[in-house]
This record gives sequence, C-alpha cells and structure tokens, in this order.
Amino acid sequence: MSKPALTSLHQALRKSFQTLEKNQKVWTSVLAECSPLMESLGNLAEQSRALSNVQISNTPLRDFPDLEGRLRFKLSQATDTVLGKLNEHMSSLQSVRDSISGQVSAVFQLYELNTESLDLPTLTERSAAAPSVADMLEWLQDAERHYRQQFVRRKTLLLTLRADNLSLLESAPKRWKSLERAGAEDHITDTLCKVSFFIEAQ
Repeated sequence: MSKPALTSLHQALRKSFQTLEKNQKVWTSVLAECSPLMESLGNLAEQSRALSNVQISNTPLRDFPDLEGRLRFKLSQATDTVLGKLNEHMSSLQSVRDSISGQVSAVFQLYELNTESLDLPTLTERSAAAPSVADMLEWLQDAERHYRQQFVRRKTLLLTLRADNLSLLESAPKRWKSLERAGAEDHITDTLCKVSFFIEAQ
C-alpha cells in the first residue's frame, strides 16, 4: 500500500464532500425559490381559464371592447416572466449538478490512477474519525446520481411548459412537488454527518 496515494485520495475525498456540502445548500435554497414560482404558474393558468369561461360581451365590462385581449396579453406576459425566472433557477441547479459531477469524476480518476497501490484492506479500513475509502466513494456516487437525475427530471418538466398550454401549467405545481426526494436528501445529509470528522481532520 502506498501512503502518498492514500493521502492524495483522502484530500480529494475531503474536497468532494466540501463541494457536496456547499452545493447541497445552494440546491435547497434554489428549490425553495422555485416552489412559489410554480404556484404562480398554476394560478396564472387558472386565471386564463376563468377568462376563457367568461363571456365579457354579456357583462357590464362589454363597454371595454379590447379588455379581453389586454387581459390575455397581461396573463401571457406574466406567465412568460415566471417561466423565464424558472429557467434562470434551472441554470443554478445545472451549476450545482456540474460542480458535484466534476468533483466526483476527479476523485474516481485519481482512484483509478492509484488502484495498483491501494489494496483492499486499505480501501475498506475504517477508523473512529474516518469512514472507509470504499464507503466514501459509494456515497459520493449516490449523491452525484441523485442530483443528476433530479436535474434531468426538473428540466424535462420545465421544457413541457408553455404559456398557451393551460392544463400543463395548472398541473405543474403538483408535478414539480412530486419530484421531491426527501429521503435522498436526508441520506446525503446523513452522509455529510458521517464524514464531518474526516473533513475537519485536515
């Protein structure tokens, strides 16, 4: 077993978990900002549907002949604004995914470069302050997979949304919420707790 190989791998693992911790916070705060925007989309779609169901010509508002067109335009504009904000948030989520993927990929490359000098007992050895290298690699892989899949699902949902498709906009908040994987996020938080001593022992 090569001590320098293990030391450099430990450094890379520390860096990866620090990146994961920082990015998990960003991810959580971006999703918290997306929820009210999704609710807004649903509300705007309901208002558009209500407008379609009202015969303005049969109401006292008939004296304003261009009212319906103006209201429609305003609702469409508001919907486009919300979709634009959601797309900006998607860019932030993509940055989180890319940051975690890049870091995890770098660790695995380093591990593969040093496989010959890292024997199985070294990779599976645990201590009070540090989980085994094998466990940590697996946890990083799980976290990377979670954020990659979550990003794809959320991006895919967003790509289906258009200002002129009311039923998809109305169901968007519920579909967005259904993508939440609280268990997976909890698992990542647990992982960060398990490696907290290891991260600090630099």
